[in-house]
Amino acid sequence: MLDANGETLNLGDLCNNSSESVSNQDIFEIPIKRREANIAVIEVVFNGQHRFEMLLDTGASGTVLTPTMADTLQIELEGTTLVSTAGGVIQAGVGKVDSIAVGGITANNVSVVIAPNLPIGLLGQDFFGHYDLVIKQNTIELHVRK
Repeated sequence: MLDANGETLNLGDLCNNSSESVSNQDIFEIPIKRREANIAVIEVVFNGQHRFEMLLDTGASGTVLTPTMADTLQIELEGTTLVSTAGGVIQAGVGKVDSIAVGGITANNVSVVIAPNLPIGLLGQDFFGHYDLVIKQNTIELHVRK
């Protein structure tokens, strides 16, 4: 919009909008479904259609699936790897998924680990490591790093 002098006028300045309302495009909210051992459980969509509950694990460097998840997603194993866990070192399968989506963020062609005795999957740093996390009571905010 132009002012009386023909100069560009920022309507956000005119309406005194805060940067918070503008920055929402830089913040992605994820609802917390529940907590297990005080760790947030969220819903994650794989390959655009399969929904699973997973722990948002800030201590996991990668995304780890259960064998049931891997079977549902029909993941072809590309090999195995040794993985350090809280319980020790285990051998786990390695594969890829087409996509992982949470809260409006999608990662494509993601390597995943399939752990043999895991009761629930872990969403790790490979997915959210490029964001600043704010874990609230009922939601998780992922802030785009600037």
